[in-house]
Amino acid sequence: MRFSVISSAFVAAIIGIGSTLALLIAAAQALGASEAQTASWVTAICLAKVFETGYLSWRYKMPIVTAWSTAGLALIGASVGFSMAEGVGAFIIAGLLLVLTGLFKPLTNLVARIPNGVSAGMLAGILLPFVIAGAQTAVVDPIFVLPLLALFFIARLFNPLLASIAVLVVGLVYAILRGDMTETPNLTISTLEWITPEFGFAAIIGIGLPLYLVTMASQNLPGVAVLRASGYNPSAGPLIAVTGLVSTLSAFFGASSTNLAAITAAICTSEDAHPDKDKRWLTGLFYAFFYLVFAIFGASLVSLFVLLPAVFVSLVVALALLAACTNATSIALADEKQRIAAMATLAVTASGVSFFGVGAAFWGLIVGLIIVGLQGAKERMSA
Repeated sequence: MRFSVISSAFVAAIIGIGSTLALLIAAAQALGASEAQTASWVTAICLAKVFETGYLSWRYKMPIVTAWSTAGLALIGASVGFSMAEGVGAFIIAGLLLVLTGLFKPLTNLVARIPNGVSAGMLAGILLPFVIAGAQTAVVDPIFVLPLLALFFIARLFNPLLASIAVLVVGLVYAILRGDMTETPNLTISTLEWITPEFGFAAIIGIGLPLYLVTMASQNLPGVAVLRASGYNPSAGPLIAVTGLVSTLSAFFGASSTNLAAITAAICTSEDAHPDKDKRWLTGLFYAFFYLVFAIFGASLVSLFVLLPAVFVSLVVALALLAACTNATSIALADEKQRIAAMATLAVTASGVSFFGVGAAFWGLIVGLIIVGLQGAKERMSA
């Protein structure tokens, strides 16, 4: 045992929750969740990560850590016209699809066959509106926003992973000193609230299916890649099946999908955590412990974020998603043959258009696949 095992797990957990908790709150607000339901969402999703990470790390003796789907939360936050009950129904469907994917390898292969440009274009289209909304906060309250923007871009020169956390902490102190927070957040122990699901077709197609796809493409597959790059070679199917099962169960308490971590996993699987790779699995146990603490105080965290200025929350969300949006756009445009399909997917997804009650992410994916299909048909005819 080394102290670096504990410190790596702590840093990974802080980055995981601190940089994107505001995005979770925004997703809950988009579904019209009450404060109690939002607190239950935070508690349930943290507990999901406790069970997944603790069990998988112990079972396989590898640092297998899980996270919530950042892209999935952005997708939910961009949805319009759905209730919390419909959202829960969509979360359950996404979780069951993850279970099936883990149990049946052909499903994993099918998702992997979606062109990188199209899947990355859909992800970029989901994230882009949030990044733009963050930029617009500079016009609304420049005195508050501009110093925090400067802090972010200076801090990321030295530590990109902690830049968002720095903005969150300094911005919180700044908001208190300016008198923007006139109330004191409630310090309460979290509770879980059962939410009876509604399985609406539009919510399943508009939230459930895209949530499953972005979770697989932008989280699970990269998560497996991080483990393998660090010298571990687990079978991906059982890992995905476990996260899908836990996601399905936690959905009844409001939680959206959880999945294999990528960025935070890189912290827990590195040599900095422990020079002996066979001992790094202990980081998973401490990571799970820290998320247990977050689960206990989830209601207090929600109460705090509800009181924060709206421009601050939008800014934190935008900065947390900036790197992911940049990476997705880069992948979308990497293959010249797929650029038109990728940009069409990005544009349709970012536009927020809705047909038959189904959201833009689904239609963006369909448009991209059609364009790729037409290009492939032309090439076959030419051959």
